[in-house]
Amino acid sequence: MQRLNRDCYLAIALLLGCGVFAWASFDIRQPDYGVLMPSTWPRVVIALLTVLSFIYLLQSLGASREAPETEYSQRRGLLGWLAYWRNPIICFAMFFAFLASLPVLGMLIGGISFVFVLMCLLGGWAPRQLLLHAVLAVLTVGSMWALFTFGLGVMLPEGVIYNPFAA
Repeated sequence: MQRLNRDCYLAIALLLGCGVFAWASFDIRQPDYGVLMPSTWPRVVIALLTVLSFIYLLQSLGASREAPETEYSQRRGLLGWLAYWRNPIICFAMFFAFLASLPVLGMLIGGISFVFVLMCLLGGWAPRQLLLHAVLAVLTVGSMWALFTFGLGVMLPEGVIYNPFAA
């Protein structure tokens, strides 16, 4: 019989966590008013995470135990570690820069610029890619901003540069 790899153990832990979260969702108080129960959206997210964790388990059961040779295993030291983890480091640094810029730029401009710059850093700076990144950033962040602002009535951070609700 084949031994389980680390991914299998992680997938099983994720499935157990999803089970605990699903069980805890039954402790959410149900008010007497309203049409939609407050536990609906947490249960939808938990169900989605459970399906993704189950897919992860199935993929990890089919994977071999031998780890593929990576750039990190070939280059040792700090430079090898930085080269291997370059994209996650860029993502985290950009996200912290986005959070720091929220009081000035606000959610709309800050979100669009965050998505655009992050896509350019990870995907390239060619002229055709710049146009695609700009269109995707404006459409995705703009639609999410409009959905949360107008559809759900959520007060998102307003910036100094552009405040759509200032009198």
